[in-house]
Amino acid sequence: MRLTIRLNLCLIFAVGATSLAFALYQAQSEVSGLRRDLDRQSMVLAESLDKSVEPLLASRSYRELQQLTDRFRDHERVAGVAVYDSNDHVVAITYHLGERLPELPHVVDHSAREGAAGGEYFRSPQGLMHVFSMPLSGDTGLLGALAVFHDASYIETQSTAVMRQALVSVAIQTMLIVPVTLLVLRWGLGKPMEKLAIWLRDVRTGRAQAGVGPELPEENVFGPLKREAARLATSISAARAAAEEEARLRYHAESTWTPERLRIAVESKLGGSRLFAISNREPYEHLRRNGSVECVVPASGLVTALEPVLRACEGTWIAQGTGSADAETVDADDRLRVPPDHPEYTLRRVWVSPEEEQGFYFGFSNEGLWPLCHIAHTRPVFREKDWEAYYTVNRRFADTFLAEAANEKNPAVLVQDYHFALVPRMIKDARPDARVAIFWHIPWPNPEAFGICPWQREVLDGLLGADLIGFHIQSHCNNFLESVDRALESRIDREHFAVNRGGHLTYVHPFPISVTPGASADRRDQEDDYLERANLLRKAGSPGTTLLGIGVDRVDYTKGLPERLLGIERFFEKYPIYRGQFTLVQIGAPSRTHIKRYQDLMDEVEAEVDRINKRFQTLDWRPIAFLPEHHSHDQILPYYRTADLCLVTSLHDGMNLVAKEYVAAQEGERGVLILSRFAGASHELADALSINPYDTEALADAIHRALEMPPDERRARMNRMRAYVREHNIYRWAGSLISELASLRVEERSSSYSMGLREEDRYAVVSRP
Repeated sequence: MRLTIRLNLCLIFAVGATSLAFALYQAQSEVSGLRRDLDRQSMVLAESLDKSVEPLLASRSYRELQQLTDRFRDHERVAGVAVYDSNDHVVAITYHLGERLPELPHVVDHSAREGAAGGEYFRSPQGLMHVFSMPLSGDTGLLGALAVFHDASYIETQSTAVMRQALVSVAIQTMLIVPVTLLVLRWGLGKPMEKLAIWLRDVRTGRAQAGVGPELPEENVFGPLKREAARLATSISAARAAAEEEARLRYHAESTWTPERLRIAVESKLGGSRLFAISNREPYEHLRRNGSVECVVPASGLVTALEPVLRACEGTWIAQGTGSADAETVDADDRLRVPPDHPEYTLRRVWVSPEEEQGFYFGFSNEGLWPLCHIAHTRPVFREKDWEAYYTVNRRFADTFLAEAANEKNPAVLVQDYHFALVPRMIKDARPDARVAIFWHIPWPNPEAFGICPWQREVLDGLLGADLIGFHIQSHCNNFLESVDRALESRIDREHFAVNRGGHLTYVHPFPISVTPGASADRRDQEDDYLERANLLRKAGSPGTTLLGIGVDRVDYTKGLPERLLGIERFFEKYPIYRGQFTLVQIGAPSRTHIKRYQDLMDEVEAEVDRINKRFQTLDWRPIAFLPEHHSHDQILPYYRTADLCLVTSLHDGMNLVAKEYVAAQEGERGVLILSRFAGASHELADALSINPYDTEALADAIHRALEMPPDERRARMNRMRAYVREHNIYRWAGSLISELASLRVEERSSSYSMGLREEDRYAVVSRP
């Protein structure tokens, strides 16, 4: 009620003040116009009398001058006319005019002495008057002045009348405008605000979805309000969902990890220590598109896993700035608070030049370490300049961490992947009190294969700077320990899977990475899946097809794409009944196109797809639909949900999250996963159909078995895999990794890590470019 009264009073004051100001301006304009008219009339009259008065004054015809001035005795608004000599003495003046002149006007004296014409207003006992004076001259010079006097009191009368009318107008306008404005506000703002309030109440009580906002007008004034309300509602819904999920898990006595449980675990385990993450890929990227800056989230399971952790402890994520507008959005220290909608942690961007990126990323990382660690029969390439760039960039990231953590006590840092093998040692040597972990996302080969690397000892020593090294599976841990045993002087504790080098203990354990848990066990309607699948097949150019297979990969030689295509071809040869009934949609995101091997692979895959399609396709069906472009997770999700089978034919993979993403998305539990036994995921998803991608016959038979599998067996297999993925999800991976890192006792050592090493070992470590 008080707010309404205040609003009404403010509105009345605003309308009244505005109307009054306008009325005053109008009255002032009216007065100014009347004065200008009077000035002009006085000047015209004086100029008309000038030619008659001058000869009479020069000849001293005072009688005739008096007769001339008396003509204006009863003239409308003209008070009279006066003639003065050069000494300001009155020569002739209209009858009774002298009584109204208390003194000689200044402008008359100025005209008589200086010869300048002019006018002015002055106040007499009878009211406001106006005088216009014009100099009179003859052959001998200035003779005097002619003054024309007007009664100007009518101007004041008119001004008063205008002000009175203006005040009446103000009152009427206020009485009319205020109710109309209140009515407009009620319907234009009040109704949308009421809708917004009702919607927020429904979101709060669970009767509405956060993603579907209220219907507000499209005007710009509602845009920011609508966005902020949607963000608030999303936060409310997320909090409710987390609470409901926690309650459900407690009720069923389940131990599933959630973002909230991960956050609580991190707060408990780290005990106030600040957490840092180092990765090549950044969680938020700013791009300039169509003249504006747009913030995008790159598709990455790593972002999903680490964001809840960094949010929980106000951490810092150190990553390479790769967006076209990244430099425009950071502060002077290259920092940025993220997420944009609700900042909770810091993104610290590091800049890498194109030349450094060519050597560090495309060169040593992806032409050297990547093929070295994957047994995919692609020869690794090692160049001295690439190693130098790799070392330089690793040094820059380590120095960035040291600067960011300078005032932190016992910081914890998670280093991600093979791009930063040297960073753990660089950090540990400068900050022995830091807890350092690195997770190696790709396989680790046997020691004979890794021995190919000319800098194997430097890479191994760099990794052993960490307190904890994580791999996907135990066999990769075993291979790493064997590589260390052969290349470096150290003591290996095989019982606890630890390496003691120079007095520093490094634990090497498996942490199988995963994906976000799928929806609950409530199954989707089979008809919904059928309709969605039919739509996807129609887009793929096979409108009459009823069976759908999906493959989702980067176009990389480790993914076994040529082997997969040969398996599809053999399947249609052996089981021709499926021609026209089954289509494989292969999503192939271009990758590392700067490297010739990847360019050649893309050409090879496209040629194979064309060859197989030309061999089998009909007018309304083709066996393979190849989509060589990047797809977001939301775009891929419909394929995951509705595909009858998913093909993962990796020749060698650390984990392969496509397999787990497919399982997590299979709410209907009607799909079959065909999984390479050379992918890390095969160690966990035992109910998948395991295949050797090099065995074309077995691959074709596995596709046939998947399509012929009875519904009950499909459902049972998928149900068990979904339960496993739901329990062993991405939050459990992050929680396990951080919990183990936090549990390690870190000794503060003042001596160099190289103490106790042989001379040749120290030289191998410190002889950097």
